[in-house]
Amino acid sequence: MNAMRLRRLRRLPMMGGIAAGALVVLAATPAFAHVSVQPGQAEQGSYSTIAFKVPNEKDDASTVKLEVTLPTDHPLASVMAQPVPGWDVKLTKTKLAKPVEVHGEKISEAVTKVTWTGGKIEPGTFQQFPLSVGELPEDADQLVFKALQTYDDKEVVRWIEAPKDGAPEPENPAPVLKLVKPAEGSDGHGSAASGGTDSAAQNAKAEKTEETASDSSGDSSDTTARVLGIVGIVIGIAGVAFGVLAGRRRNA
Repeated sequence: MNAMRLRRLRRLPMMGGIAAGALVVLAATPAFAHVSVQPGQAEQGSYSTIAFKVPNEKDDASTVKLEVTLPTDHPLASVMAQPVPGWDVKLTKTKLAKPVEVHGEKISEAVTKVTWTGGKIEPGTFQQFPLSVGELPEDADQLVFKALQTYDDKEVVRWIEAPKDGAPEPENPAPVLKLVKPAEGSDGHGSAASGGTDSAAQNAKAEKTEETASDSSGDSSDTTARVLGIVGIVIGIAGVAFGVLAGRRRNA
């Protein structure tokens, strides 16, 4: 009996160590990723390209559908989807309760839902779904996009909980696009527009420089040709004069 008790007592620390190790592994396991919008922020009043990043969280099922609801309190007059290979996209428009004015034109309906189907996000992978949206509101600091992620085992994960300042992140957070004040000198179309303007100016300057260099080269060539012509004439006259003088000396 004493021997058996000793063996059990010796096993207790080992079992405790295994249990503690299991707790550490569980604590170190990262939280599941969720549907998010990339990049996380954009300028107010701008037109931007955003993408919804959808990771597959399950080991035994694939994501086969994504539904994203666009905010109706700040409707977006322009929404265009970039084709995603293997996926079909549908834009659903809704009549607005209050028309919005964009560039002097009143918009009475806007896209309120975008649905992607037909493709598959396998376990351990993710997919991005890009949209071009605008004009982003100038009187809001964020836009909340509610998303539904459907798996081929019929499970639907609802990423619809809006985060709140000072509160912990909700269990199923909705994708949020932060809106910031435009940078100084921004034209509302991102840095690509200003970069294009700079490039055009540089190209025009380069063309002008090339034209000037070409004109200078042409003038230089003309001047050189004239000088060489005059030198040739002078040499020719000198040769004739030398010949005449030589002939006279022989006759003498």
